[in-house]
Amino acid sequence: MCRMTVSDPGASTRRAPLPTLPAWRSRLSAAPAPLLALALVVTYALGLAAKLPCYQGDWFHGATEQYTHACYSDIPHLFTARGLAAGSHPYLDRLPNPSPAMQYLEYPVLIGLFMQVATWLTPLTGTSQSREQWFWLVNAGLLLVCAAVVVAALARTHRRRPWDALLFALAPCLALDSTVNWDLLAVALTAVAMAYWSSSRPAGAGVFIGLATAAKLYPVLLLGPLLVLCWRAGRRREFRAAAGGAAVAWLTVNLPVMYANWQGWATFYTFSQTRKEDYGSFWLILMQSRNEQLSTLNTWIGALLVLSCLAIGWLALAAPRRPRFAQLAFLVVAAFVLTNKVYSPQYVLWLIPLAALARPRWRDFLIWQACEALHFLGIWSYLAHAIDGSLPGLDQDQYHLAIALHLLGTLYLCAMVVRDILRPAQDPVRRDGSDDPSGGVLDGAPDHFVLGRPRPARATEQTEPAEPLTVPVSPSR
Repeated sequence: MCRMTVSDPGASTRRAPLPTLPAWRSRLSAAPAPLLALALVVTYALGLAAKLPCYQGDWFHGATEQYTHACYSDIPHLFTARGLAAGSHPYLDRLPNPSPAMQYLEYPVLIGLFMQVATWLTPLTGTSQSREQWFWLVNAGLLLVCAAVVVAALARTHRRRPWDALLFALAPCLALDSTVNWDLLAVALTAVAMAYWSSSRPAGAGVFIGLATAAKLYPVLLLGPLLVLCWRAGRRREFRAAAGGAAVAWLTVNLPVMYANWQGWATFYTFSQTRKEDYGSFWLILMQSRNEQLSTLNTWIGALLVLSCLAIGWLALAAPRRPRFAQLAFLVVAAFVLTNKVYSPQYVLWLIPLAALARPRWRDFLIWQACEALHFLGIWSYLAHAIDGSLPGLDQDQYHLAIALHLLGTLYLCAMVVRDILRPAQDPVRRDGSDDPSGGVLDGAPDHFVLGRPRPARATEQTEPAEPLTVPVSPSR
């Protein structure tokens, strides 16, 4: 074997060129949109069909049928309960039956705007039941648009792997949870933010993170992974652009409501602060088992979330290879879900797009989805039995097992993502030679700071020329 000397000192850090896709795979990857759209429509239609018993009467007659048929939705109930049917304006008008803890709409401002737009599209005449049915149908149509935005954004985020979006389009929990509440709006805005970041447009990504945070609180957590990844890669200017864009966008949509009625705007935050442990959370198991409440619950939740985020940050800075943005985004949102005092069934929608990008493997994805689907069925069975003990359903201990199943399923997927971070060779996204397709400016960037390693010297600090790189070459070349 002979040896060849290369004088380029940077050659050792260059990535191998990505392999060329076969012609048939290139053609398939170039035009996945029709099949992705078909998969989404079929999944969404199955979800609408599952709500049919409630649409036909279970929402309006009796308290338990909507639970026994597992077709509950907040949307038709809140149309009347939050005063929208009577012409009330979110954040400006008090609720029809206010309580000391909640006198105004308890949702962030973009959800309130979404509800108001759907109200404008709902006929003004008709019975109360028919108007609630129309309101749900209008929202179902608008939420389908949000789901389509998610699929398109996922396909653009991993451009060499557009079919990973199929994980979202065919997710069982998308069918089950898509029209339970308005979470798909925040999910769509977050997915667009991920797509903007993957296209090396940090300011645009920040704008959509800010807008998503104005719809639900969890998207702001994505700034944490961006901070540590940009720190490790020396891309602080890009992080500042994203953080600045998020702040400007969030303030732009929130300030008018703050000015119009501060108390109405603040209701979401004050209600979240005073809310007790609720369905689906680990804290519900703990409190019901102890038969008492924890006065310092918010402190415990905050401490656990901070510790989880610190652990994820350490992993990002100390891993042998810089983790992908989607991996850390999934982990930090999962940490929020696992430590939160509330886990409404539709919260799983927050994680589905991130899981499709972080761990695009059908086996692991479907194991997690099965756990979440069983929890979805479990909560309605528990509520039906709790309201009417004569009905078959889960008792308290059995429902605790359903919660534990949801927690274990999410922890399992987190473990798979952490394993991929620690063993990059097992990461399905990186097996084709990619670095971080969703990383944008981070994709292929060299490390500038890694915990446990000395900081690499800058070119201006080198006192001696770099030694030439010696590359073995086969005699046959």
